[in-house]
Amino acid sequence: MSLTPQWLDELRARTTLSALIGRSMKLTKAGREFKGCCPFHNEKTPSFYVNDERALPLFWLFRAR
Repeated sequence: MSLTPQWLDELRARTTLSALIGRSMKLTKAGREFKGCCPFHNEKTPSFYVNDERALPLFWLFRAR
């Protein structure tokens, strides 16, 4: 399935990335960003960051052992 640029622009105009991701996981405001624990690992300190200005989630994924 391919998402058209028009559809993505409309989605961005309707909601922020932090609001969208915040529906699935707990995010805490940290300056301009939001942070949360990685949804794929059982961790104690946040390594998942969302910045609405850049509209990108940033996270480190480490291979579980």
